Amino acid sequence: MRQISAWGTTLTFTLILCLSGGGLLSLPDVQGASVPESFSELAQKVGPAVVNISTEKVVKGRDRMREFFGPMPFPGPGGPGDPFRDFFERFFGDGPHRDFRQRSLGSGFIIDPKGLIITNNHVIEGADKIKIKLAGGKEYQATVKGRDPKTDLALLQITANGPFPSLPLGDSDAIKVGDWVIAVGNPFGLGHTVTQGIISAKGRVIGAGPYDNFLQTDAAINPGNSGGPLLNLKGEVIGINTAIVAAGQGIGFAIPSNLAKSIIPQLMEKGKVTRGMLGVQVQVVTPELARSFGLSEPMGALVAEVRPGTPAEKAGIKRGDIIIEFNGQPIREMNELPRLVAATAPGTKATVKVLREGKEKTFSLTVTELVDEPGSSGEAGPEVEELAGLTVDDLTPALARRFGVRETRGAVVTRVAPGSPAAEAGLRPGDLILEVNGAAIQSAADFQRQFSRVEKGSFARLLIKRQTHTLFITLEVPKE
Repeated sequence: MRQISAWGTTLTFTLILCLSGGGLLSLPDVQGASVPESFSELAQKVGPAVVNISTEKVVKGRDRMREFFGPMPFPGPGGPGDPFRDFFERFFGDGPHRDFRQRSLGSGFIIDPKGLIITNNHVIEGADKIKIKLAGGKEYQATVKGRDPKTDLALLQITANGPFPSLPLGDSDAIKVGDWVIAVGNPFGLGHTVTQGIISAKGRVIGAGPYDNFLQTDAAINPGNSGGPLLNLKGEVIGINTAIVAAGQGIGFAIPSNLAKSIIPQLMEKGKVTRGMLGVQVQVVTPELARSFGLSEPMGALVAEVRPGTPAEKAGIKRGDIIIEFNGQPIREMNELPRLVAATAPGTKATVKVLREGKEKTFSLTVTELVDEPGSSGEAGPEVEELAGLTVDDLTPALARRFGVRETRGAVVTRVAPGSPAAEAGLRPGDLILEVNGAAIQSAADFQRQFSRVEKGSFARLLIKRQTHTLFITLEVPKE
């Protein structure tokens, strides 16, 4: 179960009972509203199709010395016979070099009698073995049919003949805030557990990925519930439970079923998802930005960068344009645009309407396939380390805990070489890089790509977050 950190001002809510004429004020009747007396029939109906998932994977032993100290500033350390390594291993032991088997637990549910299962990608990512356990206790092996890290969804296939009990996917757009739901899963490895609550909000963006559009619920969701179903009172799956707020109570998030419906056919056919691309990086139009562009209220998606050779560049879209419509669909908020473009098949001809200097302009283009660039994860490349003395990694839960970072994704500084341009600029390990020269940074690969575009001998302007503060830092890029 992914955990989302949350913090901010503490709010105190007080319940006031108003008395009138010696009695409590009655709440107005809500037409058609009904409170179930029990969820037992529903739980019995859906339970057989919910599965517990246990995985195993071999984790390679790490070089504890290099992990502890980072890259060494002098040549040839850490090899066999190095006295410093001998001291380190006598002090810490040599156990970390050995491979070990890591086990994890999660949930899922069967959507087809032939044994197709939906779960979260993070439940099965990197697994060597996947075991499925049904409510009745029967166990089966499963294989990965397809997975999509960007939406954190995966499709598994039970390696046994059916038929198996299954659940239908409902219409997540039809569910309303306040509607009853139940969650079924395997919290803390306890086995089948049912909790109930309501839909608390829709369309939540929590920073988990580029296509965030979560359902929020107060049905109890805990570690181990990942991949399990969130169901309406008809027994239809309207969400896939995936994340919780670490410090919150009664705040859980589920991927809408309609999103799952849109990508399952591709996962079945190709094992991955093909998405459309415009070639722009966009950001939220804040009230301040809206005023600076002469808008009465925030709207659309502000273009922060146009990538060379992409449909957007060829069509004539520029940095500073505000995209207000894509293929006839209004863009009210920035997060709507990536979802619409991603759902558009490559090769589709589309129109993009923008605001430029207060005037509307419409551009025609052909959507191309979104291709992950090499090095889309992992640390920043050698050029950054050699020129600036800076090591940047993708933010992982382990790094977030290590540096006390509350975000869940991004590019985090893990090492600053003494006396380097990065050190002189004031960068520190644990700094989260948000922008380079105004371009948004979501990963270490983003940072490497943007840094490589900065002219040598000039300065890169970094926007960073350090604990609770956001600040700009200028980083000199040496000529050689």
